[in-house]
This record gives sequence, C-alpha cells and structure tokens, in this order.
Amino acid sequence: MWLDRSIRRRLWLQDLLFYLLFGLIIGLLAWASTRHGVQFDWSAGRRNTLSEASRTVLAGLDGPVRVTAYARDNPALRDGITRLVGRYQRHKPDLTLGFVNPDLLPDRVRELEITRDGELYLEYRGRGAKIQHLGEQSLTHALQRLSRQTEHVLLFLDGHGERKPLGTANHDLGTFGRELAKTGILARPLDLTVETQIPPAAALVIAGPRTPVSPNVIEVILKFLERGGHLLWLLEPGESAGLHRLAATLGVTARPGVVVDPDAQRLGIRNPTFIPIADYGPHPITESLRAPALLPQVAALEVRPPASWTATVLLESQPRSWTETGPIDVPLRFDPDRAEPSGPLTVGLALFRPYPVESPDADDPRAGSQQRVVVIGDGDFLSNTYLGNGANMELGLNIVNWLLGDEALIAIPPRTAPDPHLQLSEGMLALLAAVFLIGLPGMLLASGWLIWLQRRRR
Repeated sequence: MWLDRSIRRRLWLQDLLFYLLFGLIIGLLAWASTRHGVQFDWSAGRRNTLSEASRTVLAGLDGPVRVTAYARDNPALRDGITRLVGRYQRHKPDLTLGFVNPDLLPDRVRELEITRDGELYLEYRGRGAKIQHLGEQSLTHALQRLSRQTEHVLLFLDGHGERKPLGTANHDLGTFGRELAKTGILARPLDLTVETQIPPAAALVIAGPRTPVSPNVIEVILKFLERGGHLLWLLEPGESAGLHRLAATLGVTARPGVVVDPDAQRLGIRNPTFIPIADYGPHPITESLRAPALLPQVAALEVRPPASWTATVLLESQPRSWTETGPIDVPLRFDPDRAEPSGPLTVGLALFRPYPVESPDADDPRAGSQQRVVVIGDGDFLSNTYLGNGANMELGLNIVNWLLGDEALIAIPPRTAPDPHLQLSEGMLALLAAVFLIGLPGMLLASGWLIWLQRRRR
C-alpha cells in the first residue's frame, strides 16, 4: 500500500503522541510509587503480615513508640530487624526505629543490661521493655506490656498444696506464669494462712488445693468476692478442700466422677479422660480460638447462679461423653442405671455481675464495670505438662485477660507456618533424579533429532 507524505506525517505524529503519553504514564506511576507503597503477602500462613491481635495492640497505643536496636554493623541482622519493625510501622507511622552499635555506648548497654547482639529496647510514655528474641509474638507482647497503664498482679492461693505459679514440677504452673510475665502480668503466691486479707490485686486464682482450706481462709475469700474481686477457680474431680461455701456463693457444683469421651480415640487420644474441646461457647474468651483445647481429668459442672450473677458456658464436652463414676481402667460403657449424666457437659463457665458497690461514685474506676469469675473443671490444662497441647495456653491467657478487663488484648497467638522442609525418601529422590537428569534431557534430544530428520527429508 502506497502512503503519501500527509499520511506518513499523521502516523508519525500518532506514534510520537503515543510514546509521549506512555512515558507520561510511566513517570506518573513511578512518582506515585515513591509516595504510596503497595505490598502483597503471598507467603504460606501470611507470616509476613501482622496478625489482627498485633494490629489491635498497635491501635491501643495513642502515642509514639521508639524502638532502638542495639546491633553491630551486621547487614543481615539489621535487615531482619528493619523488616520486622517495618510491618509495625505500616500500621503505626509514629513508631520509629534507630540502630546503635553497642560497642560505641558501653555505659548505656550496661545500664539497660543489654546482653545480646540485636536486642531491642522499646520506649513508650516513659516506660521501657526489652526484646531478646526477634519475632512478632515477642514484639507484640512487649508492646502489650507497655500498653498497660499499671502492671497487674495475679495472686495464686497457696498453703494448701495448690499448683504453684512459679513451680517447675509437672503439675505446677511455672510455664504459664512465665507466659503471663511476658504480657506484663506478675504471678505471685498468696498464703492466707499467714496473710490476714487479700491485698488489692487484679485477680485471685484457686488452683486445686489438696488439703482442706480453713474456715478463716474461706471467709477471707468470700469477703474478697463481696468487695468485687475477680476470681479464677480451677476445680479438680473429687475436690474436697472444703470450698462448699464458695461453690454455694457462685452457684457452681462439681458433679461426681470424671468426664470421659469415647470419641477421643478418633483424634489419636488413647486416654478417654482427656477431653478435647472443639466447639466453644460464644464469649470474648473463646471467640479467637481456632484449635481445640485438651482438658485432662476434667469434672463436669452444674450451674445454678444466684440472681445477681449471669453465667455463660465457655467449654462443653462432646455429645457422646458422660461422667464416669466407676473405675477408668476397665472397658468404658455408658450406664444409665448409675445416673451418670451424659453430654454435652459443661466443663468451663464464666460469670459476671455489676460491681457490688452500694453507692457507685463517678470517680470510682469500678463504677459501671463488671466483677468477673471463671470456673474450669480442670487445672491440668495449664500445667507444665499439658500447657503446650492445642489451644491450652491461648485459652489460659484469654481467661486472664478477660478477668482483668483487657478484652482488646485477648489472643496474641504465635504465628505459625507450614513446615518449610521437604522430606523425601531415597526412592523418591532417585525417581526425581531419573526424571529431571535423564528423562527430560532424553525427551529434548529425541524431539530435536526427530525435527532434524523431518526437515532433512523435505
């Protein structure tokens, strides 16, 4: 087709205009990219994105946060710290990060007791917190501690063979106590056989006393409840510590026997007294739980709360469970003639009521708030032995946070990701080697030879 000069000029102008507009669009996109960042997280488990719990903690910080990394001039270490803190900075622009070489400020390092290369020091509203192990859970826990206006104290009843909050025995709660400390909650034993009253505290924990509690101690606990104190009561099957008056005050009774679940074997649990809790009741404590909790040796609860209290079921056993009052070491069979209640059975509940203040004052911080109590028919799920099973630790932390009135701080689970390691057998490795080292090259050579032969015959 013949083109005259005018047509060629118009085509040239069109091409010029296209290239000018295309260059303008590229320039605008480059300019916008320097001011507005867009990121996509395609990693397994979205482990490069902050969890909702971390974002909730950041939303509760209404002031600037300064993070100082005491790290030597190690590019890999500093880059990892920058990426971790950068996730938080995208949601909180006034969170700043600075690097300090610890070798250049030895006095400051000794003052802060910095002992590791890459340790972080956080500052918020005049308070500080250190992080030795880099990760979202550690950093969020530190921010959670700083967000608390005051440091809470959780008192554990002591002196009657209870589980110790700092103990290392299998039945003790030392691991759980250390997890509480990471969130700014101090676990302390309280021996009411020595003390005459319960000091002002966040909450009281009764964790399975093994010897009878004296009437004087029970009276102190009841007065603590009357004044609006929070309580976590970890019951045990067949508990006979003389806490009947406390049970009557709350309207909670432990049924005889131990809850058993024959369906637990389908989940690989051989012991039928280990009760998996997969279906949670609607409550802030259990709302964020996704994995099942595991309660060993749990007692069923009968609930008849007084008129002033409101009760909510937290944990229930499966429908085919029942309370076994006979021996456990024989083949289990539900016997309706023995009046064994069948499931679903309540094994955990939460109670609340308005603070029992006769004349609420507007200046009273408790006015308009709730007094909260949680009763669980088992204490083993928080013990050093079973805390790592399922959602046990997350459930325990959620219970404590709810008792303290910190619903916004409930549930900061660790970020998990699928196993990045691919384990292959020797046979599978040999098969892959044969396919990729022999099979595919052989197919390419054969196809090339066939193409060459076909072209030669033409």
